[in-house]
Amino acid sequence: MTRQYTFAAVLGSAILFSPVAAVPRSAKSVTAIRDTDASLSAQKGKFRDTVAGKEVGSEEFEISGSAGGWLARGNATVKSGNGPETRITSQLQLTAAGAPAHYEWTTVTGSKKSSASVDFSAGTATIHLQVNGSQPYTQQFFFKSSNVAILDDNLYYQYAILAALYDWSAKGVQTFSVLIPQELTPGTITVEALDPENSGGKNFNRLRVRSQDLEIILYLNGNHLEKISVPSSNAEIIRQ
Repeated sequence: MTRQYTFAAVLGSAILFSPVAAVPRSAKSVTAIRDTDASLSAQKGKFRDTVAGKEVGSEEFEISGSAGGWLARGNATVKSGNGPETRITSQLQLTAAGAPAHYEWTTVTGSKKSSASVDFSAGTATIHLQVNGSQPYTQQFFFKSSNVAILDDNLYYQYAILAALYDWSAKGVQTFSVLIPQELTPGTITVEALDPENSGGKNFNRLRVRSQDLEIILYLNGNHLEKISVPSSNAEIIRQ
C-alpha cells in the first residue's frame, strides 16, 4: 500500500484495520447472501478526491450487468507531493446478490508495479499476489459466508456496492465482513442508515460506515453514490 498518501489512509486501512469495530447489541450481522438481488444499477462516472479542499486523486468507474451478475471496473490516480503518481486499475465480478466472485487489481508507482487476483468460493478468498517480478505469493482468508464487501485502497466506487448490499428495508445497524485486497487483511465494519439530507435542491439518503476509530458518511441519490465525507479528516470524495 502507498501509505504516504494521506487520503488512502483515511478511507483505506484506517477505517477497516484498526481494531475491529465494536458492534452494538442491536446490530444485524450480514452472514448470508440475501434472498433478493442486490440493488445495484448500471452506471458510470468519475470521483474527485480532496483533503482540505485540495485535490489528491481522481477515479473513473463503471458498473454494468454481466453474465447474470455484475462487473465493476475502476481506474484511480493518487497524487503525491513528493514522488510519482500512483495509478490503480481494478475489476470486480459479482453475483446477482452482490457477493464477490473474482477481483483483480494492479498498482503502478514509477517503475514499481504490483498486481493480484482474488478468487472467492464458499466464504474462502484466495489471493495471488505479484510484486515487482518477485515470486508469486498466495494467501487465503476464511469468512463465515460468501457475503463479503470489497473495499480496496483508493477505489471508492466499491462503497456504492456496499450501499447496495445494505438492507434498506430492515435499516438499523448492520455488520459486514470486508476485505481490502491491497492490504491482504480482512476486517469488520458497521453500516447504519441516517435521516435523509437535503442539499443543493436534492434529497440524499445517507449511510454511516464505522470502525472503532473512524466514521465516514455516504451520500446517495437513488442508487448513485454522490459523495463520501470524512468529517474528522476534512476529506471528501465528490462525484463529478
